[in-house]
Parts: sequence; structure tokens; C-alpha cells
Amino acid sequence: MQSEILRSSPVTPTFDLDKQGVQHGFLRLPYSRDDSAWGSVMIPIAIIRNGSGPTALLTGGNHGDEYEGPIALFDLARTLDAGMVSGTVIIVPAMNYPAFRAGTRTSPIDKGNMNRSYPGKPDGTVTQKIADYFTRELLPRADVVLDFHSGGRTLDFVPFAAAHILPDKVQEAKGFDAVKAFSAPWSMRMLEIDAVGMYDTTVEEMGKVFVTTELGGGGTARAETVAIAKRGAMNVLRHSGIVSGHPIGRTGVAPAEIRTKLTGLLAARHFPGLVKPGDCVAVVGTVD
Repeated sequence: MQSEILRSSPVTPTFDLDKQGVQHGFLRLPYSRDDSAWGSVMIPIAIIRNGSGPTALLTGGNHGDEYEGPIALFDLARTLDAGMVSGTVIIVPAMNYPAFRAGTRTSPIDKGNMNRSYPGKPDGTVTQKIADYFTRELLPRADVVLDFHSGGRTLDFVPFAAAHILPDKVQEAKGFDAVKAFSAPWSMRMLEIDAVGMYDTTVEEMGKVFVTTELGGGGTARAETVAIAKRGAMNVLRHSGIVSGHPIGRTGVAPAEIRTKLTGLLAARHFPGLVKPGDCVAVVGTVD
């Protein structure tokens, strides 16, 4: 009985993953800690389903200090209507939610690097348990997977989309077709030096189409790179036949806007990407 329990994922969704329409909720992972003995890690997720077409899994926050993906995907989850979809779109804006909330590459709970923790373990660390749920529950549902990355605090990339050079040349060609559809300013053919434990590797070993990105970095995000992420996500959905025509705490909630009372030049902005009450978010200078 004990071994059977350990083979079951401790992660549970707060809604029916197979229901039609638009759903916003969480992946709940029980996590007992000092400030909440019966607490849980709550990972925001949205599913938009209309009919029985292809399924796309869109993810960001694999590393918690990379912001273009989460910004674009929280927005997409809020705005994508079921009437625009033929199939299913699964959106997880911040896979490693503890790291995203902390603004760190790895999880503050267990120091787990999500992108080196696959395929995961149902009885492992918090990061491994999340990876295991993706491997056993979400990835098998997907036909195409788009995982957003950027440089985080320590790197700054030219914005590109990428797929991997693979032994299966048919699968490889499908990946590069999706990269072309993403239409980033740059595209890359990637061959990983060490692919063990990567989300990418697990996706590709399942035979799925996989696209990734590197969109800037520096522990922040720019309007330019966020726009690339938003446009690219919709382009991949169109390419997959899921969407046609036109185009943070949980999904489905509009972002907070901070507006100045004067016009002028944006002279400075807060670094890195996360802000809290009392921070100087930006400095606006008037132009004489």
C-alpha cells in the first residue's frame, strides 16, 4: 500500500482538467512549513477548451527570475476566449511558483532548479513533485509545448526562439516549423551540452513538438521583449491550428496599472522585475 501511495502524484488541480470552456484555478501541492502547518504551494493554471482539437501547453517561470513568459502568459490566460480556440490551451505562467514569487532562479524551498529536475519524483522534493506532475499529467495531453525563458539575473540574450537538433528528423522539422511561426527577431538551432533532467528533454522524449525562447534577461523585462512573447505565443497557437484569425497571484485577473499624473520621459525604472509596496517603480522627467 505504501509503495502505491508513493507512485501517485501529491499534486491535485482545483478544477476538472477535461471540462469545456475557460477555467482558472491552481495546482495544489501540500507543503507543511513553519508559517502554515497544513499549507500548500498553489500554482496558477488556466485551461481554455473548445472541442476536441490539438492541445498546446504554454509555460513560463521554469526559472523564477525570467519574466517575459509569466507576463505574457498571465495576460493570455486573462484574454483568450474559448470561442477563439479549436482544441485546448493549457497555460501555466509560473511553473516553479515558489521561485517566481521569490524572484530567484531556483526554488527558495529546496534550491531546486526546475529545468534540471525532470522527469521528477512523486515522493521527492517540492520541485521534483511539481516536475513529476507535469511529466505524468500535463505533458501527455499536449501536442505542442512552448516554454518561455530569458536570461534571468545573470544573462541578457538577444531575443530568439529555438528548437533542438534531434535524432528524429521529422520531429525536428516540426519543431523548427513552430520556431519559424513564433517569428522572434532571431531563431536558433540548439544542441544542449548537458540535457539530463531538462524539461525540454522530457517533452521531446515523448515525441512532442517543443519550442523554447531566450528573450532578454537581466532579472527584468522590457516592453519590447514582452511584446515578442505575446505575439509569439499567439503565432504558435495559430500555427498549431488551435487559434485562427486575430489574435499575480492567479490567472484570469487583470494586471495592476500604475499611471503617472504627468507626461514626460521615462527616466528610470525599478530593477529587477519584482516590486513591493513602497518601492520606487519609475521616474518620469518632464521635457522642456
